[in-house]
Amino acid sequence: MKKGQIYEGLVEKVVFPNKGIIRVDDGRTVVVKNVVPGQKISFSVTKVRKGRGEGRLLEILEKSPMELEHVPCEHFGICGGCTFLNLAYEKQLELKEQQVRELLEPVCAPYEQEYGLAPFEERFEGIRRSPGQFEYRNKMEFSFGDSYKDGPLSLGMHKRGSFHDIVTVSGCKIADKDFSDILLAALSWFQNCENPMGETGSEKGIPYYHKMRHTGYLRHLLVRKAAKTGEILVDLVTTTQMEQAAEQKVLEGFCTALLNLELKGKIVGILNTHNDSLADAVINQGTRILSGVDYFYEELLGLRFRISPFSFFQTNSLGAEVLYDTARTYIADAGTGKVVYDLYSGTGTIAQILAPVAKKVIGVEIVEEAVGAARENARLNGLNNCEFLAGDVLKVLDEIEEKPDFIVLDPPREGIHPKALERIIHYGVEQMVYISCKPTSLARDLEVLQAKGYMAERICCVDMFPATANIETCVLLGRK
Repeated sequence: MKKGQIYEGLVEKVVFPNKGIIRVDDGRTVVVKNVVPGQKISFSVTKVRKGRGEGRLLEILEKSPMELEHVPCEHFGICGGCTFLNLAYEKQLELKEQQVRELLEPVCAPYEQEYGLAPFEERFEGIRRSPGQFEYRNKMEFSFGDSYKDGPLSLGMHKRGSFHDIVTVSGCKIADKDFSDILLAALSWFQNCENPMGETGSEKGIPYYHKMRHTGYLRHLLVRKAAKTGEILVDLVTTTQMEQAAEQKVLEGFCTALLNLELKGKIVGILNTHNDSLADAVINQGTRILSGVDYFYEELLGLRFRISPFSFFQTNSLGAEVLYDTARTYIADAGTGKVVYDLYSGTGTIAQILAPVAKKVIGVEIVEEAVGAARENARLNGLNNCEFLAGDVLKVLDEIEEKPDFIVLDPPREGIHPKALERIIHYGVEQMVYISCKPTSLARDLEVLQAKGYMAERICCVDMFPATANIETCVLLGRK
């Protein structure tokens, strides 16, 4: 097996998140992404290391028996957003549950005899579904670019496997029609308005930011919409390369185009964020209000949350209720009348759900804007026993005088820093809840936690991201 060789093979299984396993003629395996079990595919070998290969999908030669006859989205396979939209939702759930089980059982099962634990199958509670399979996203981050080199302006998602090409996802099925209408209105305005920059050779159309030349104006369009209140916040991310007077005229027209739309929800704020960094990411280097306000409100489990453009908030509001209800069930009476640490607390959602039964909840979050939002949300909900601290968990823990009786962990995708994990274990609390958005990171951290005596007592998956390869996992840990 050599780099550049082309093979055909059957996808035996798919491991988290979307890595298909194919066995070639000599018995060695190749990993190919963006496939489903049972497909016969052709692929090109891109890397060979220690007898194991990686490949790039070339063509699906035969569909899997698992696949739908008709995929419900016209952009599937072109857009890089969805992975499993070609499977019925029950099949998606089965696949994700199997992936998490195969990751966590080898980590959790070896301790059963030593600690008298129930078998893994009894502790693993399967997967809870999202209340909605379609139109569930409350946030979309669209990119400006072109659909092919030197083509017309596009706005949407990156094409699968491409760093540059953009597909205009006007028919996206995981976000509702308001997102598509806003996308198309913004694209039409910037394609047709007068160009004051004069760098595209055309009198019409505003140029997008070219990643290689580092010139241009348009970068991203961030749209957030609350599932319960219907409030919409739109943030146009641009460079500072346009002259101020000309920019004001362009942005006024942009606001008018959006505010004239007939939407199911209501636009409460239109913002402009400047970003001159070289990174292809939404980075806030200054945000101003063009219309309305710079926040919107969402409701979860009877609580009200004020959300700013860059605050972390689960992208599936109704799914978040399922996730946090699961966590609340796991915590049950363990946090009653006690000091609870909510580490990696974001906008303080979990902290405020626990606050009514806790003596005090202390949230720690590195994003200062999210901490400010958490404090405001606690005030809105009449919760005076919540304290939110800004900073890195590893450093902030040294500054907190009150010791925890219970700890909730909801870290970012990469999991918990090893030194922070040591500090957390050192508190010696009887129980913890770990909420993870990446089961491979969870499996790694569980190895450390279990070696120190914290056993997984209950495990449940929650599908927050239908059609994609991502999954949330909630684990109740008890000290043995």
